[in-house]
Amino acid sequence: MLRLLDRIFGGPREGDLTKLWHRIVEIAREEHWYASSGVADSVEGRFDMVTAVTALVIIRLNEEGDVEAAARLTELFIDDMDGQLREAGVGDLVVGKSMGKLVSALGGRIGAYKEGLDGSDADLAEAADRNVTRNEGEESALPLAEGLRALYADIAATPLDKLLAGEIAR
Repeated sequence: MLRLLDRIFGGPREGDLTKLWHRIVEIAREEHWYASSGVADSVEGRFDMVTAVTALVIIRLNEEGDVEAAARLTELFIDDMDGQLREAGVGDLVVGKSMGKLVSALGGRIGAYKEGLDGSDADLAEAADRNVTRNEGEESALPLAEGLRALYADIAATPLDKLLAGEIAR
């Protein structure tokens, strides 16, 4: 929907977070998540990583009190996932139900990752284990949790204006 409005009205709206969204997806696709952190290189695993990175950014935005930016980022998540489902051939009747589940999954993961970040590495590993599709036979989600904690440290250290512009240093 946002992309359609951009095309109709000639460019991004004020407060556009498209660059941030693209950076989130880029980070979620980084090879190390799949090669050494045990995330399954599958549609489900990639969705789980996009959702995890999005959740970490929303946690930061909520901590800053920037509820508007968190809502706009959630809209971008919804728009992109809606487009992905439609490209995969999912029909209109199913897309609505699926989107409700995806948004619910994002909300649940924001809570789970927030609790994990506030707790120990074991707490974060437990949240990751419950919320990320991992490779068959992976025994520990600790490497994934360590990667998520390091990513969150990068997100938290990024000045808000740079974060909103999609500049997350890694």
